[in-house]
Amino acid sequence: MSVDQGSDSDRKMPRYHFDRHTAEYRERFTDITEEMQSKCPLAWSDTYNGHWVAADNRAVFELARSADVSADHDVNGERRGYQGISIPKMMEVSIRGGLLEMDDPEHKIYRGALNPYLSPAAIKRWEPFIDDVVRACLDEKIETGHIDFVDDLANIVPAVVTLAMLGIPLQKWEMYNEPAHASVYTAPDSPDAPRVLELYMAMGMDLFANLAEIRDKPRPGIINALAGLSVNGEPAPDMELLGMLNLLIGGGFDTTTALTAHALEWLSENPDEREVLSRDRDDLLDPATEEFLRFYTPAPGDGRTIAADLELDGKQLKEGDRLWLSWAMANRDPEIFHDPNDIVLDRTGNRHFSFGIGMHRCIGSNLARTVFKSMLCAVLDRMPDYRCVPENTVHYETIGVIQGMRYLPATFTPGPRVGAGLDETLENLQRICVEQELARPVTERKEQARIHV
Repeated sequence: MSVDQGSDSDRKMPRYHFDRHTAEYRERFTDITEEMQSKCPLAWSDTYNGHWVAADNRAVFELARSADVSADHDVNGERRGYQGISIPKMMEVSIRGGLLEMDDPEHKIYRGALNPYLSPAAIKRWEPFIDDVVRACLDEKIETGHIDFVDDLANIVPAVVTLAMLGIPLQKWEMYNEPAHASVYTAPDSPDAPRVLELYMAMGMDLFANLAEIRDKPRPGIINALAGLSVNGEPAPDMELLGMLNLLIGGGFDTTTALTAHALEWLSENPDEREVLSRDRDDLLDPATEEFLRFYTPAPGDGRTIAADLELDGKQLKEGDRLWLSWAMANRDPEIFHDPNDIVLDRTGNRHFSFGIGMHRCIGSNLARTVFKSMLCAVLDRMPDYRCVPENTVHYETIGVIQGMRYLPATFTPGPRVGAGLDETLENLQRICVEQELARPVTERKEQARIHV
């Protein structure tokens, strides 16, 4: 990866050979970020048929909020042929990635259907449920002194919670879990790719079956809200709904898993900081959560398409040009964050980009924070002396899609179980979901009124 200033007549200058889908980018992320921010914070890369790369706070902030930048994915060639948020396109698909690949006014319609399920008040209601799933996961391992924080905890909790909110039976979490993760870290030319595709297709078929069942016999949950959604006076197309559901699963599963694994790994490597965080969590938990989000940026960026000619910092961006907004690199901008390459647990004014900005800001941010904090605090309480095993830890080879981890084994002093195992807990929680209608929609105003009464 290198800088090339190009010619004075070349509108796409400077150039930078940028390929985030390589192991080099993961290994040299800090060096590449510092080089781009100092020399070419908005640069043209010839990789993947050519695209702009925004690498610092100012460029990312301006372009992410610009009305002349589009997220649209025109899969059927009905509009302007834009290609959505993936650079390059991960595969030839006839389905777009939900509201992340929509512009207003369409985006606003779909987002409005989800808001009552993902508001702070709605997520607050799920806290006991989340804590019980976390407790059950740790109880499965607490007596053994060994755990894999990815396989045994951070993969399970987000999957179960996401399915509960969608309205899918909790016992199906394993059917959804492996393809949701493996589709991210499995390279297209991997010998395992056909098996992963088969698992992913089975997940998609089950999603479609749940959509059909809920249309026939409604039950509370996000799928029910989407099934009844009207767009321009017509029912929302099934393919758009499946795209929305795939987005919620992808966003709800792997990102929170990645954040949790990286935080637990860092705390294992920094036991003094872990002790301080555990002891002073009333003051530190919130800023530490934001700092882990900033530093590790689970979803490192998003693609866009320039929808009208524009100029930024002397660069001429033309309609149809592709653009990569690097949330991860903007999160290391020294103009905004002091000591950007250090984790500072009590960092203040942490206006990171890890949930994106603008109208496409992550709608699941309230849920992600809540699930992460529940897992982190439970581990600090019940496995306070845990140590990760570096030689058996496996990170994703590349961080082009998710900055994730496959395995994070750890040892700790065994302790006692305090409740039922995972299978029994899921049976109980499934019954509670039905009886208490946990997956019903909630608005802030209605919830405040109910609490007041």
